Amino acid sequence: MPNVRAVPTLRRRRLGEALRRYRNEASLSLERVAGMMGWDESKLSRIENAKARVKPQEAATLLKHYGVTDPEVVAALEALARDAGKQGWWQAYGDVVGLSYKDYLTLETDAQSTHIYTPSLIPGLLQTGAYAREIVAGISTTRTPEEVNALAEIRKTRQAILTTRPGGPLKFWAVIHEAALHQRFASQPTLMRDQLRHLLDMSQLPNVTIQVMPLSATPHPGLLGPIEVVRFPSPWPTVAYLENLRGGHFMEGSEDVAVFEAAFERVVAAALPVDDSREAIRQLMERDST
Repeated sequence: MPNVRAVPTLRRRRLGEALRRYRNEASLSLERVAGMMGWDESKLSRIENAKARVKPQEAATLLKHYGVTDPEVVAALEALARDAGKQGWWQAYGDVVGLSYKDYLTLETDAQSTHIYTPSLIPGLLQTGAYAREIVAGISTTRTPEEVNALAEIRKTRQAILTTRPGGPLKFWAVIHEAALHQRFASQPTLMRDQLRHLLDMSQLPNVTIQVMPLSATPHPGLLGPIEVVRFPSPWPTVAYLENLRGGHFMEGSEDVAVFEAAFERVVAAALPVDDSREAIRQLMERDST
């Protein structure tokens, strides 16, 4: 079987970064560890740079050399080594899904919880299909109608993570600015009413928390833009995700992430309580029904 070069997926990059960190913490050189493993030094370098595969048993052996004995950490890195090359369901959509979006979908798939504040849109995991298509078409400047439909379909498929994910659903906490709930679509007058009803339905899930940021809210960090904090099972660090018209990227530095976590807490404090938020959504939905 020919040797196929490893694709530096997000999981493989995170695995390589973790292995490099533990090696450095053990004050071991690439040359010495490679010798312990009976490898060429370049192989270990490629593993740490996400350019080569590492088997779960090999990852466990590396950790043993690094003095890492925590069974939770060992199991997590073995699992990541096993899953590092897995292709997500979104691969079926080909180039429609850009690299940064693939990274985001991988983060979302592996996450334990997501906390998000959106000032102008309903979060993707809470969108109806019709709303998703209108929004994707509106913000896409270079997409064909076929790509818009595909991206809207992807957005709906993602939502299974809230209900049917193996190992348990994602815990999702969304704070949505009231302005986003006033969005209207002239060509589809009932679209927003259906979207608001969907928000109410989703708010009943035990793993979903929805708050509304009222127009009358006091100043808060969300005035500067969206906030998204994604948490993972130990030992993986929490990340903050940033997105713009050119795609998105995530930050793992603990100091940077702590700023976003503190900002989200202040956003939550400024928003309506959960029950009041449901009532605000219900009133807007009923207004659209008249």
